[in-house]
Amino acid sequence: MKTDIHAKYKNTPEGDEAEKIIRSCVHCGFCNATCPTYQELGDERDGPRGRIYLIKQMLETDEASESTRLHLDRCLTCRSCETTCPSGVEYGKLLDIGRGVVEKKVPRTWRERLLRKILLLLLPYPQRFGFLIVVGQWVRPALPEYLRKKIPEKQVPITWPPQRQPRVMMGLHGCAQSITTPNTNAAAARVLDRLGVSLIASTDAGCCGAVSYHLGAQDEGKRLMKKNIDAWWPAIESGLEAIVITASGCGELVKEYGHILKDDPEYAEKAHRVSQMTRDLSEVVAAEDLSVLSIKRNYSKIAVHCPCTLQHGQKLPGIVEKILTDVGFDLASARDKHLCCGSAGAYSLLQPKMSRQLLKKKVAALVQDDPDTIVTANVGCQLHLASEARVPVRHWIEIMDEALG
Repeated sequence: MKTDIHAKYKNTPEGDEAEKIIRSCVHCGFCNATCPTYQELGDERDGPRGRIYLIKQMLETDEASESTRLHLDRCLTCRSCETTCPSGVEYGKLLDIGRGVVEKKVPRTWRERLLRKILLLLLPYPQRFGFLIVVGQWVRPALPEYLRKKIPEKQVPITWPPQRQPRVMMGLHGCAQSITTPNTNAAAARVLDRLGVSLIASTDAGCCGAVSYHLGAQDEGKRLMKKNIDAWWPAIESGLEAIVITASGCGELVKEYGHILKDDPEYAEKAHRVSQMTRDLSEVVAAEDLSVLSIKRNYSKIAVHCPCTLQHGQKLPGIVEKILTDVGFDLASARDKHLCCGSAGAYSLLQPKMSRQLLKKKVAALVQDDPDTIVTANVGCQLHLASEARVPVRHWIEIMDEALG
């Protein structure tokens, strides 16, 4: 695709990267076939190809409108289009650039600004978000069913094993997951302990930066990324084997730290190393000898939801299914595995109508074989699916830990 980038963006890191990505697009339209919003709305501007044209036009004319922002906002960033694209267009990176530009050029209404400000002040900070969850649990009986099911119930803490294995890995412990589903990391530590790995928590690390970065507050997102790098760095220098992320949405972004901070003279090298060391929990478990594990509790049938951030972002489709099958679980069949559930970080709060449409379709696809439980690999998807599903929705590592006894 030919480009004529405006002088304002020409020869800037963002402008040069965007131009390279746009030029790689051959506008074939294969991406629209797997784009959830295009499938729902049938509008070219709500598909990847149309959004690429909108970003191209904005970078060439230095002009944008509320319509430009609307169609970019509607994107889930599921990256299903990247899996489909025969030309390898890095659409997710282009969208982040486009959203960063349009956020500066087109002012939002005060209501939109207020909602986003609230999200940015709450979601990346566990103590603040935790207070909100406690309040929500207290008033749960008075809430509508949809909101009531969105609020996680209190979990009885399970034991985190002591550090006793020769191999040591570190988890991301300071994000919203630690408040909403605090036993996920503990279950991961227990399973890894059985496999000869000690998982330790970094008390100084916080939110991965995804919420801020994808909401257009990219400088704030980078600040959070640098804070995590600083928190992890002493352990890395001491021989840490890997950084293990149990929420696939966080893992996707941490694996991109090296790219996002590539032009930062102080953090570029460190960020690259962090990204190289980062593993989704499923990658770590799948690489071990699972024959040493023995199921003591049986789940009759499990439906596996593979989050977009795992199958499209991290390119790990089917990995959780293989782990559970190898260990001995009976898996239910599901359809349309490539389509997004509609959670997509803060998307369910910012685009609730579209999010609900996608949620209903995804749950219907997951329960077609009458499973007793749905499992997933991302906390946002877990809470979102639970608000609609009539069966329990868990993180896959938690049922695995329970089954091992």
